[in-house]
Amino acid sequence: MKKFVIRGGKKLSGEISISGAKNSTVALIPATILADSPVTLEGVPDIQDVHSLIEILNDMNVKTDFDGSTLVVDPTEMISIPMPNGKIKSLRASYYFMGALLTKFGQGVVGLPGGCFLGPRPIDQHLKGFRALGATVDNEMGAMYLKTSEEGLTGTRIYMDVVSIGATINVMLAAVKAKGKTIIENAAREPEIIDVATLLNNMGAKVRGAGTDIIRIEGVEEMHGCRHTIIPDRIEAGTYLSMAAAVGTDILVKNVIVEHIEGLLAKMEEMGVPMEIGEDSVRVLEPSELKPISVKAVPYPGFATDLQQPLTPLLLMANGESIIKDTIYPKRVKHIPELVRMGAKARVESDTIVLERSSKLIGVEVEASDLRAGACLVIAGLMAEGTTTITGIENILRGYDHIIEKLTDLGADIKMIED
Repeated sequence: MKKFVIRGGKKLSGEISISGAKNSTVALIPATILADSPVTLEGVPDIQDVHSLIEILNDMNVKTDFDGSTLVVDPTEMISIPMPNGKIKSLRASYYFMGALLTKFGQGVVGLPGGCFLGPRPIDQHLKGFRALGATVDNEMGAMYLKTSEEGLTGTRIYMDVVSIGATINVMLAAVKAKGKTIIENAAREPEIIDVATLLNNMGAKVRGAGTDIIRIEGVEEMHGCRHTIIPDRIEAGTYLSMAAAVGTDILVKNVIVEHIEGLLAKMEEMGVPMEIGEDSVRVLEPSELKPISVKAVPYPGFATDLQQPLTPLLLMANGESIIKDTIYPKRVKHIPELVRMGAKARVESDTIVLERSSKLIGVEVEASDLRAGACLVIAGLMAEGTTTITGIENILRGYDHIIEKLTDLGADIKMIED
């Protein structure tokens, strides 16, 4: 079992560069199978989710070459086979193969996805979209059996009952080769959706309106390879900005699209964090005093649900009571009991997180129950006196590229050990 061991209480400084977006990458990789020639993705983060997706591609006879941060995917000899359930169970994002396999082969068998458990994350909107396009969907013994008629998928108008990034992307992937026009209404607007649409268009698709709540797709018969650079990871950027304010004296966070994290930056400014915002970087200086705030996690362009946990340790330093309300995943509170074990004054009241100034955190053994809770505990461990040991770090390694090296370069005392 791997663990992180952090000796906290040290002030950090220096520069840190943000990797390609995990939430884009896990959709872009399945999208590459729609091409009839090799696709090159640049800026691919070296994280466990990427390696899991590469394994799935290799099982389907797709050739891959992952070198540094460049991934070449060659789907020219791909075969359609049932996707191995064990790998799917460990990777929620594998459900993007549903839309891609359905439109490429007219069928697909996909195990039900796993990933971080944050309460219910139903895939009913994905399935509603596939059925609207003319597919049949059957759930048998923990696997989804997807099939089209001999005529294939047909474009239509689809209204999403809830704003869902996953469902928006999955229906986009299915619709790019459907006959006629598909209109997705009440679509999610996240930057990762624009990133996927950009790749699809570079491959020959006709997707318009990504980034708005109405996406229009004209089906095409063929798609080809291309080269695509992935956008920087706004959640990784937000995590390190929160960390910089909590334990840094002067940290420059580079390779940032500032517009993608305006919700977070507004809250950090409200707290009184001194920052210098550049074109593609944010410099964070050591704050003298922090004010308490209220945070409400909502769909983009509001405050991101994935950033409420990484922001939590910083709120423990504010002079007063701070509140977090997550309207997207109200049950995203598993980091709170772990912080309490470290001495944090924190509690959950009917799905609302209440945080009070906690003058001292103490290093203990804690568990990363999910990806962003793990990021929260890493920041808390850097703040704490003594040694913090974090178990369940496979959740952290799923989404943070070279986290040990990046933090060590800033002066952190953190290492990964194996029992």
